Amino acid sequence: MSINLFTDKGTPLEQQRFTWKDLVQKPLSKLNDDAFTRIRVILMNGIELEAVRFSHGCARMNAELQLPLAKIRRVEQHQATLVNWLLGADHSPLETTIGYEQVAIEVTAAVALKEPDPYLAQTYRYGLLEDFDHMYRYTALLDRLEGKDSNCILQNYTDIVPGRPTLFEHRDPSDDLRFPYDRNSAELISKFHALTIMAGEQQTHNYYMNIGPLFSDPTARQLYAEIASIEEQHVTQYESIIDPEETWMEKWLIHEANEVYNYYSCLVAETNPRIKALWERFLDYELGHFQLVQELFKQIEKRDPQEIISGKLPSPLEYRSHREFVREVLKKEVDYRSVGKEYVTSSEEETERSQDYRDFMHSEGIPSETVAAGYIYKPGTENAMNLLNNH
Repeated sequence: MSINLFTDKGTPLEQQRFTWKDLVQKPLSKLNDDAFTRIRVILMNGIELEAVRFSHGCARMNAELQLPLAKIRRVEQHQATLVNWLLGADHSPLETTIGYEQVAIEVTAAVALKEPDPYLAQTYRYGLLEDFDHMYRYTALLDRLEGKDSNCILQNYTDIVPGRPTLFEHRDPSDDLRFPYDRNSAELISKFHALTIMAGEQQTHNYYMNIGPLFSDPTARQLYAEIASIEEQHVTQYESIIDPEETWMEKWLIHEANEVYNYYSCLVAETNPRIKALWERFLDYELGHFQLVQELFKQIEKRDPQEIISGKLPSPLEYRSHREFVREVLKKEVDYRSVGKEYVTSSEEETERSQDYRDFMHSEGIPSETVAAGYIYKPGTENAMNLLNNH
């Protein structure tokens, strides 16, 4: 199966309609569905929410685009709703958190392996090791609060060991910015990668900010506050690699193409026939959105959209376990730090600004250390695993 953005017309915008029953469908099961189905669901919710967020920002700066943005945004809102409501009530908020971190690990690893730009690939590997540690901390919290084994969510696809310790991840904002790709020379896949990972990190930040205050356990509340702060740093990092010189119309065109690419990647990888049909439906919807936006691009910028977007999509994102790759990155790069826009080892971290920032933030205790004090992951503490084995 191949997709061409300019010849595959998709579903016209006026035919993209929903009912409330259509929006709220049968959710997936943490026991019966493959973990990568949940990974795709969580990621695509983030992709759609980024589309809505971008659309609102663009509308506030471009009066002539407000109506077409509003029309597409309404569909994007409903797509996000349908996708997000596929997460079932059999997941506790903390189990869903484990799912979010698995998305960050496996999707970022897939992007890091595929990224053609060496600096951008290292940036993804750098962030990957931080999300890897977050999952370990949340795994300890899940064991402590619910007596559950996070592998019931991870399904043996992802290791549960420490990454770059969260206490070292807190940085001065000047050490979170990165060099952007060049809009004129960067490969299309690099632009897709940056948008995809930024979207995933943004929704993770928002989820933790919403969920964290709902816990009664004081360590849980502090841990969510700590890791939400890191997720905001990650959004800062990933948005900074996007060329700020892109015009609003360029950015909109790339957003729509990236949504096509991500639904296409989900479609070719999906194992659940019902969810696969949804990915195919929304792939056609996004192709319809792209058709409208590329015509607007011609009208407003007086340029050929193929100067920005090639017709043929890059090869799809690989949804598979990246255990060996992550282990190799962990072995080689766990000691890396960032100074300004460069990566160095901890012994070369000469700047005091991030160290001063960490020292003050940690002066009354470090939640990520408290929750994992003396903790070593051991499988088998999840009561639901017995349900799974007997199901």
